[in-house]
Amino acid sequence: MKRRVSVIIHGRVQGVAFRHHTFRQALGLGVKGWVRNLPDGSVAGVFEGDASAVAALIDWCRQGPPAAQVDRVDLIEATATGEFDDFIIKY
Repeated sequence: MKRRVSVIIHGRVQGVAFRHHTFRQALGLGVKGWVRNLPDGSVAGVFEGDASAVAALIDWCRQGPPAAQVDRVDLIEATATGEFDDFIIKY
């Protein structure tokens, strides 16, 4: 079963390599989509793939890399579209 979710990660998540680590986690899990910094200091992403892999990536985002301090992760569920071929960091 495929799952698609938009996420916004709040806390100390910029300047701590959050996007890079999310990219590496997504590649390892086979999740497609993207991640980027937002002007307000949060990190946004769209994750799509097998439901269990997407859930694992969301769980990882709740902790993040060692230097991060995640306060909360907002989720918006959507219908999987299959539009992504890979996972990228948006700048």
